[in-house]
Amino acid sequence: MAADQIIVVTGAGHSAGLEAYAPYSYRDDPAVPGFPDDLQLIVFDGVCVLCNGFARFVAKRDADKRFRFAEAQSAVGGALFRHYGLDDVNYETNLLIQDGRAYGRMEAFVQIVSQLGGAWPCVRAVLLLPRPLRNWLYERIARNRYALFGRYETCPVHRDAAIAQRLIG
Repeated sequence: MAADQIIVVTGAGHSAGLEAYAPYSYRDDPAVPGFPDDLQLIVFDGVCVLCNGFARFVAKRDADKRFRFAEAQSAVGGALFRHYGLDDVNYETNLLIQDGRAYGRMEAFVQIVSQLGGAWPCVRAVLLLPRPLRNWLYERIARNRYALFGRYETCPVHRDAAIAQRLIG
């Protein structure tokens, strides 16, 4: 991150300032392994049942194969979390890397789901809520996701053909 960039940290290591990073800034970070960024990348918590379900949900509906996936626990996923100043132990957000820009929390969710066709673009209406409220709602689910949905010992997406072939990291 450039010295003149400001990042706002709120809550437990969450960054509300992902937009402060220049597009493709991770390319200049030697700690981030190179990865193909010609498609969008969804970084998700590989042991979270909810996050895995979301990744599979997207992969199944992404007929145009616009998305690749990386577990937050992978070398690429962890490095991206650290690059963007996010907690790389307690993954409380999915990340979307789209055109070199990072999106987190509800913005990532809406950006992803709204590209799935059908009625899913209607999800953009969530963005009408004030950002603090959107973040509060997202964080309530994120912080309680293991208790509500469960946790895997290891990431199971490697066994799902729809997503395994698009997994990097």
